[in-house]
Amino acid sequence: MKLKIDHHSSIPLHLQAEELLRKMIKMPDYQAGKLFPNEVNLSSQLGISRNTLRQATNKLVHEGLLLRKKGVGTVVSKPVDSKAKNWMSFSQEMKSKGIEIVNYTTELSWAIPPMEVLNFFGYEKKVKMLKMERVRGDKKNQFVYFISYFNPKLGLRGDEDFNRPLYELLENDFSVVAKVSKEEITAVAADSTLAELLKIKEGDPILKRKRFVFDPGRRPIEYNVGYYKSDSIVYSVESERD
Repeated sequence: MKLKIDHHSSIPLHLQAEELLRKMIKMPDYQAGKLFPNEVNLSSQLGISRNTLRQATNKLVHEGLLLRKKGVGTVVSKPVDSKAKNWMSFSQEMKSKGIEIVNYTTELSWAIPPMEVLNFFGYEKKVKMLKMERVRGDKKNQFVYFISYFNPKLGLRGDEDFNRPLYELLENDFSVVAKVSKEEITAVAADSTLAELLKIKEGDPILKRKRFVFDPGRRPIEYNVGYYKSDSIVYSVESERD
């Protein structure tokens, strides 16, 4: 396969690089574990900057298609298949448990997100995005703090009624269907900000859950991070062997 970028095309360079990487992923040698060319060599070969190539690579790392191994290189990811069907939004999760959700605070702003978020949405340059911060819980207490960034291409204005279920709002008002969710879960200690928001002590354990949401065409919709009080959630996974 000849690696080539069309510098005269109207298609942005990072999207061409992304498509090229997707084709490389399917090649037998890379499926068998062959390392991808390093960024310096590949960006030079394609005639693009390392930042442009990294943007494309980061997108596929976020999707779980590529894996960076420290001190080794980049390879095709071979994750254990633990897909869960019919994943639910937070509101749906709580409703299934018979918990009535209370929005303690909701703050909306237009902000330039961290580079990780920009890369997820496929932006090379800094772009303001709609940011939503919410402290949520039940009638007794708040137990989760969410930060969401939304793809500017969705057309959200910031004056929508976010008391409605989010994905219902996106589907009914903007014809955007949330189809795929990828998650990363880690344990962290509460800093002073989280401690104040969740009414806990600084240093208390927190469950941090990142959720990357895509439409049916695998286009990114939402970048969400949730910080849960450790005694407020049990995260269970049911798997079935073939």
